[in-house]
Parts: sequence; C-alpha cells; structure tokens
Amino acid sequence: MLLQNLHNDAIGNFRIIGFIEGISYLVLLFVAMPLKYMMGIAIATKIVGMIHGLLFIAFLVILMQAAQKHNFSMRDSVIFFVASLIPFGTFLTDSRLKKLEENID
Repeated sequence: MLLQNLHNDAIGNFRIIGFIEGISYLVLLFVAMPLKYMMGIAIATKIVGMIHGLLFIAFLVILMQAAQKHNFSMRDSVIFFVASLIPFGTFLTDSRLKKLEENID
C-alpha cells in the first residue's frame, strides 16, 4: 500500500501528495461537480475546489523539490505534471515513482 513503508524523503512525500491530490481531483469531478450541476449545491465546488487547488499547488512544489533532489529527467517531470491534470493520472505514475524511490535505497 502507498502509505506503508514510505521513507522520509522527497520522493516519498511526492507519492503521498500525489495520492491525496489525485483523490481530491476525483472528489471534485465525481462528487462536487454533480452536486453543483445536478442538484444546485454550488458550495460543494467552492469548498472542494479550494482544497484541491491548495493540494495541487503543494503537489507542484513537492514535484520541484523531488525533481531537484533526485535529478528527475525533464521527461519524467513533464509526465508527472501532465498526469496530475488527468483523472487517475497520479495513480498511474505512482509505479514509476516507486521505482525511482527504490533506486535511492
């Protein structure tokens, strides 16, 4: 499981924020937006959208930290960024991050 055996390292932190940011994106798309557009509950997107926005900013900051500390290739950095824009994308890139994390052990 993702949250088990994570090291106190930039890649481990990036994996955690990627997981949390990915969940917040899915909640925004599949819970808050239907509440707003199908039921007229606009506050749902305001609250979840703000939380997701803050998590996305944290994701970008931690991506930059991990990329600098572990010399991610430009290709990997771009893939991690683009994946964050696609629903379920951060979950798909986690296996690549896990391999990078194992190489630093």
